[in-house]
Amino acid sequence: MFRRTKSESSSFADTSAEAAAEGSAAAQKKGRPTPSRRDAEAANKVKAKVPRTRKERAAARRVTRTDSTAKMREAMRTGEERYLPARDQGQVRRFVRDYVDHSFSVMELMLPVMVVLLVFGYVGSTALATVSSAALPALLLVVVVDALRLRWKLRRELTRRFPEAAQQGVTMYAVMRSLQVRFLRQPKPQVKIGQHLPERYR
Repeated sequence: MFRRTKSESSSFADTSAEAAAEGSAAAQKKGRPTPSRRDAEAANKVKAKVPRTRKERAAARRVTRTDSTAKMREAMRTGEERYLPARDQGQVRRFVRDYVDHSFSVMELMLPVMVVLLVFGYVGSTALATVSSAALPALLLVVVVDALRLRWKLRRELTRRFPEAAQQGVTMYAVMRSLQVRFLRQPKPQVKIGQHLPERYR
């Protein structure tokens, strides 16, 4: 008495087939399985972190800029290649910095000595003014000779160590660093005076 008739069985089978077809179509339309609860919560958190308003975007840019500046400042101190400015990146530039820093140069004294000579010229003493006038051209001549010597020796080392690397702008980079007092150089020197330099830079 509780048996299903053929029409009821056929109707039930048709309904099941339609439901299965709808589920399959929905799955194909979605193109991917339903994410788990943990994945959905993680995706919602990511969406919540994305700045939407102009104020939020400006705040995000400030945070990014502050973080980038902090990393660059630390790289200037430690010599970390990844966060250095573009002009200081590369194994050739790193070798040039080490080459300049591992030896003492007369050019390093140019700016302090020039300040002293200028002070001598304005103190009102004729003798000091005469000394300043005579010493300034001599200092400039010594600096030019030292710069030419640095250029010649540096190019020889670069040709030996990096024969395929471009050397454009390297000499000026080395001279400008040599003109700075050692404790003011950026990035900070990573080698001591007289320290032996490695044969290979990576």
